[in-house]
Amino acid sequence: MSGYDSDSWGPATLGVRAGHARGGEQEHAEAIYATSSFVFSSAAEAAARFAEREPGNIYSRFTNPTVRTFEQRLAAMEGGECSVATASGMSAILSTIMALLDGGDHIIASESLFGSTVSLLVNHMSRFGIETTFVGLSDYEAWQAAVRPNTRMLLLETPSNPLMELADIPRMAEIARAAGALLVVDNCFCTPVLQRPLDLGADLVVHSATKYLDGQGRCVGGAVVGDGERVGRRVHGFLRNAGPSMSPFNAWVFLKGLETLGVRMRGHCEAAGRLAEWLAGHPAVAWVYYPGLPDHPQHELARRQQSGFGGIVSFDVAGGREAAWEVVDRTQLLSITANLGDTRSTITHPATTTHGRNTEAQRRAAGIGEGLLRVSVGLEDVADIQADLDRGLSSLAIR
Repeated sequence: MSGYDSDSWGPATLGVRAGHARGGEQEHAEAIYATSSFVFSSAAEAAARFAEREPGNIYSRFTNPTVRTFEQRLAAMEGGECSVATASGMSAILSTIMALLDGGDHIIASESLFGSTVSLLVNHMSRFGIETTFVGLSDYEAWQAAVRPNTRMLLLETPSNPLMELADIPRMAEIARAAGALLVVDNCFCTPVLQRPLDLGADLVVHSATKYLDGQGRCVGGAVVGDGERVGRRVHGFLRNAGPSMSPFNAWVFLKGLETLGVRMRGHCEAAGRLAEWLAGHPAVAWVYYPGLPDHPQHELARRQQSGFGGIVSFDVAGGREAAWEVVDRTQLLSITANLGDTRSTITHPATTTHGRNTEAQRRAAGIGEGLLRVSVGLEDVADIQADLDRGLSSLAIR
């Protein structure tokens, strides 16, 4: 589309309309530009594009119209200047670090980061001279105390995976600014429908588009959103040369996901809230981690910072791994998979899956015990989800 003013559009409208520039065929839905390269009108035009003296398509590793439409739409929804789409959520984090940090720089990161992110920082970034200090997500004094003269980035996800702990983003932004560091927020669980970290003071937002942005478990992808210099030039420059690129087909799938993101997130939030209340009253459940429950320690922060409480519910059962696995194995409706954000409800045992490669000490620091289960609440009837979980939970309750 051209000639429109999207500044006044709401998030649902942006998710449907933003970024689409119709081609000569006047297509109503976005086209998939399944091409590896693009032709030029002259040798001079080719030279100008390769030298970045003029914009335009060159090669689909770093310039593709379908991918660009997804990038522009997501940037509009997050309130950023631009976005860079990547091959996965992990490649979005990798590209951000590699583009913006140097050897000798220091990262402060949350102890409750996704397991693969912890592994990336500890096992790989350290080899390039980038050191990481891990602190409790909501322990703001610990974040402040960890600051060094070479601290260049604060990295967190809020709510956290899988315990749904929150960080006060404006407060974290103050710590980052005082340290002269960037605040990078993983917004995977909330999406821009429920939370816009850039509006709250974050410098950059990262996404695993694989999750809620797609919403149906079809494709793998990621994205970084921020300003024109750090994202548009530096992260894009890393992607151009290193190549962790999103395919045009995956970008098209994610565009279709963004169109329904607002409707789906409302459905996920409603269903997750009902499931959390039911679990909180179940005799086999020791504790429920969901910020929509009044007894969640950061319930008021969630009400202030988010427009909804999200679709992830985690809970502890007594009896450790054996009891948790029994609940998982007795399910018939829920999918036993570590993916989340799907229309289909999923269940996983974090200690042996998403965080299984972390050390026991790392899991203990993150609060992930052997009796913990995580449910990504889908869009099925809530009564059916409850009945499916009750098969295993009831067997534990009568022991």
